[in-house]
Amino acid sequence: MNKTLPPSKRKTAKADPLDVLHRLLKLGNRLGAPFSEHLEKRYHVTMNEFRVIMLIGRLGTAASHELAEISGVTTMSVSRAVTSLERKGWVVAKTDPDNRRRKILRLTKEGERLYKKMLPTADKVAKYLFESLKPADMLAFDRSVAILIESLDARDDEGRSIFIEKTKPES
Repeated sequence: MNKTLPPSKRKTAKADPLDVLHRLLKLGNRLGAPFSEHLEKRYHVTMNEFRVIMLIGRLGTAASHELAEISGVTTMSVSRAVTSLERKGWVVAKTDPDNRRRKILRLTKEGERLYKKMLPTADKVAKYLFESLKPADMLAFDRSVAILIESLDARDDEGRSIFIEKTKPES
């Protein structure tokens, strides 16, 4: 790993994939800090509950499996968060009249109030994170992230995750 210059100052055209992976992991960890510092204890929400509230708040309604797909969090984790949010009175699940097997999630009035309280912090995080990027860099970053997510979400003919299959450890 080249520790002498930060990535933004390097002149080389190549990046070591393992170094980039570590920076991505660090980025993810750093992005959680404002949540932990400012929202978790104040509002008594877990990170997954926060994700669910923020997504339903933006979408209006959604099913659990849709939230899992959008967020990249496992269906089981979303289900646990939804169950907890229902107990707290912040989310309500109703049967979809068009598909009786589907449950539509919606924020309650209390959940909507909580969403509106937490939204400014999420907005500040997004603005701070991207303010150092030029608009063209932001678009390029967004395209790169979309390509990476598409690759990670790819499935083989049997429906298995290609990413999980290709990253299995050697026996």
